[in-house]
Amino acid sequence: MRVLFWGTPEFATPALRALTGEGFDVVGVVTQPDKAVGRSRSTFEPPPVKRLATDEGIPVFQPARPRGDEFIAHLRGLEPDISVVVAYGQLLPRDVIELPRHGTINIHASLLPKLRGAAPVQAAILEGYQETGVTIMQMVEALDAGPSLLQVRTPIPDDETHGELSLRLSEMGALAMIEALTLIDLGAARPVPQDDAIATYAPKIDRVRTRLDWNADARTVWRAIRAYDPRPGAVTQHRGADLKLFGASLAERAADARPGQITSIDASGMTVACGVSGHSSSANGAVRVSALLPAGKRRLTPAEWSRGRGIAEGDQLF
Repeated sequence: MRVLFWGTPEFATPALRALTGEGFDVVGVVTQPDKAVGRSRSTFEPPPVKRLATDEGIPVFQPARPRGDEFIAHLRGLEPDISVVVAYGQLLPRDVIELPRHGTINIHASLLPKLRGAAPVQAAILEGYQETGVTIMQMVEALDAGPSLLQVRTPIPDDETHGELSLRLSEMGALAMIEALTLIDLGAARPVPQDDAIATYAPKIDRVRTRLDWNADARTVWRAIRAYDPRPGAVTQHRGADLKLFGASLAERAADARPGQITSIDASGMTVACGVSGHSSSANGAVRVSALLPAGKRRLTPAEWSRGRGIAEGDQLF
């Protein structure tokens, strides 16, 4: 089967490796343009998928937008049997989706129709899901709304971060994709329409969403820190400057502590009091944080920054 692969970030690389490892004929890779980095923006960094495709000797295409007569002609010349999309980063128009004879499939990191959209892994943690998974979906022009070909489920452990869960789902998605392609090739795939009435959405993560609210209960704060760990990091403010927090666990709240107050710092981390809700108690009314990223500095443990007089017990986070 001749496969045209669409993907950009590290999350997409296991699927591309699986395709080449299983002997599929990957006729081309479409990915986002190289990203300008550094203060001068004069250095350009290729996406992880491009680096892998280049190593494998696969032709790479990097259109600013995946449309236009010339681009479509390039794709048609590759004669793909199917397109596979994994976190490409742009919506595909109908003529691109329908170009291969088997159409286009997508690996989505949720159990659709739950958590359609750009950030399903973060949303699953933020919303306290006990379970998530991957869906191999037949793509249509509407966002993540196509029929499901295959789903694989997995529990979300209480201490799992976005980075850890994303890595697991990327590997699960790669294996499920190979299974779905085999079913398609055998004519045994049975698409199941999604129920739009129960669809939910996971919007793109922006800076506003990553800011912590210390008046929220501890479980809400704990989930937020895990959802943005390791990137982009949950943000709070300390002495007027941004501070990112990582490595969260639930902890006991000190008596009379204010929401956002640092109540202890030691070798294993620091404890920050959270707000009180109907579900809060002293046993789970605070979060324990094991790592910090102050603005303009390297990542530190709270004890390291405390020794440098950057932070102290009793300080207030906002």
